[in-house]
Amino acid sequence: MNSDQPSPPASLHRRQFLQLAWKSLLGLSGALGLTGLVRYFSFQPYPTPQTTFDLGAMDELNIQSSMVVEQAQAIVVRTGNELRAFSLVCPHLGCVVDLKKDGFTCPCHGSQFNLDGDVIQGPASQPLRPLDLELDENGHLILDTA
Repeated sequence: MNSDQPSPPASLHRRQFLQLAWKSLLGLSGALGLTGLVRYFSFQPYPTPQTTFDLGAMDELNIQSSMVVEQAQAIVVRTGNELRAFSLVCPHLGCVVDLKKDGFTCPCHGSQFNLDGDVIQGPASQPLRPLDLELDENGHLILDTA
């Protein structure tokens, strides 16, 4: 025989093919599982949302006025020397209520609330959630939504 001729390709028998396929699938599933574990243990949770808001000096809020705090989804209402804060999230299904001249209205299902946050018309059965207001040492109004 002439040594210049290429040797015939080695044939892959059925048993060898199945072993190769099995080992390949096992290796692939291990790599995918390991990737999932790495992603699970390296997960960074979302930052906690802000719950306290500095609203500035109380003197800036005029008597008989209101201030909507968009980031907190809240409103601060001042009547005379009294300050009250309410969540603008409807207790029925969590929609953000709209401020009207005589109260609040839920755009989703039509619940209505007076300026004190009490239910006037359902389907909501609970009033708007009152929020805490405090004065800090600098005379700034601090809203707490937690």
